[in-house]
Amino acid sequence: MTTLTAFDGAPLYTGADWDYDKVRRVYDAIEKVALEMGLDTYTNQIEVITSEQMLDAYSSIGMPLFYKHWSFGKHFARDEAMYRKGQRGLAYEIVINSNPCISYIMEENTMTMQTLVIAHAAFGHNHFFKNNYLFQQWTDADGILDYLSFAKSYITHCEERYGHAMVERVLDAAHALMNHGVHRYPRRRGPDLRNEEKRARERLEHAEATFNDLWRTVPTKAGGASPLSDRDRRRALLELPEENILYFLEKKAPRLQGWQREILRIVRHVAQYFYPQRQTKVMNEGCATYCHYRILSTLHDRGALTDGAWMEAMHSHTNVVFQPEFDDRRYGGINPYALGFAMMQDIERIVTEPTQEDRYWFPNLAGKGDPMGALRDAWANYRDESFILQYLSPALIRKFRLFHVADDARDPEMKVAAIHDERGYRAVRQALARQYDIAWAEADIQIVDVDLVGDRKLILEHHVMNQILLEEEEAKSVMQHLADLWGYEVVLTEVETPGGTALRRINVSPRVVLGGG
Repeated sequence: MTTLTAFDGAPLYTGADWDYDKVRRVYDAIEKVALEMGLDTYTNQIEVITSEQMLDAYSSIGMPLFYKHWSFGKHFARDEAMYRKGQRGLAYEIVINSNPCISYIMEENTMTMQTLVIAHAAFGHNHFFKNNYLFQQWTDADGILDYLSFAKSYITHCEERYGHAMVERVLDAAHALMNHGVHRYPRRRGPDLRNEEKRARERLEHAEATFNDLWRTVPTKAGGASPLSDRDRRRALLELPEENILYFLEKKAPRLQGWQREILRIVRHVAQYFYPQRQTKVMNEGCATYCHYRILSTLHDRGALTDGAWMEAMHSHTNVVFQPEFDDRRYGGINPYALGFAMMQDIERIVTEPTQEDRYWFPNLAGKGDPMGALRDAWANYRDESFILQYLSPALIRKFRLFHVADDARDPEMKVAAIHDERGYRAVRQALARQYDIAWAEADIQIVDVDLVGDRKLILEHHVMNQILLEEEEAKSVMQHLADLWGYEVVLTEVETPGGTALRRINVSPRVVLGGG
């Protein structure tokens, strides 16, 4: 039997139906083109699942191997109802940043869609996961699958031993604080998730064998000064301020039991795993979309894809990168696929066919003649905010018809602050980049003080930007979870700048003390 390849001059497949032999042939052909492009990927593992399994997978935040929680079931029920009514489609694929890199594809896909998904996920996303500095810095691709397996079995064990309701309360509180459970700056040692199960056992044995003197509250002898009476020394002892709230609770909450601390640690590790993905949506999807477009285009040019397959792929591709106008009912902001793909193509244009304007704006990039080298460098060394700030061109600003509107709550009128001139291009680029800066987009909340020998009141500060306060009811709801985990009163003060004027103060007392102390 003769196996067709992408370079035999004959199509890899015909018709819509797929089978595993066709998938194998397509994978080999895609891999050959990907190597020509210089893509560097983890070993691939392709899993075929049903639409119901796909719904189940992305209802649990895109992690099929995950612990159970009621919110995942709620998402599944909602998404399934909308899917059955035709009110929404399904993701064609889910890809996990792991080694091997696991790509889930739906069995309901046509053969052309399987081809597109493999090029998009198994090579585009995979290359980005392996090479981008944020993922190298913050994620442990070798250990994540083993850690998820440990997390699932550990939480199942806790449910059997302590009851579903108790475990669910801890998970509810931890999930509410999940976005405030990450280290935003790199530490000396990277994550090593393969050893987490062993370290969990060691922490339990250590806790049983030692006494934590930090929580000693016996008064000192008369005339003796308490080492925690001075605010500065107290904050130094507790390493405050601390922006990773889950980490602080895991280490310092006075009433939590060991298993509850371990659950906080699990949720914190999962939040850290997704931290780079929250900062690279435009780049990640732009990289994957550019890769599938270029790979499929190459296969079509070489006769490996029929004209019909190419048209089907481009129909799906066009839907993915479609950007509705601002007054379109479908508008929901800037489509990361559209912006990302357009910027990748624009970099290719600047490198190969620059205009005089490009040479002025990108003197180190224009006309260099190696588009894949320039793209691989960008994919490796930037996140969305810095990528847009570095690479968004005036030509693309005009193509997307972007301009900057200044909307100050203290001013009754909006003002067009930047238009299409040299100063305006720089202002538009800076304003758009800032929207993707996680430090700008997410609330800066830090634990700043707690008096352990007094009332143990936990004090937090929200450093307000642009006069935007937290939504009060939502803030109280999240703080309630925090107070339940801490076991004592929690106070959040919103200030204009660190140490500045207090704008609002929110106090919450524990409703249900989750710890056993």
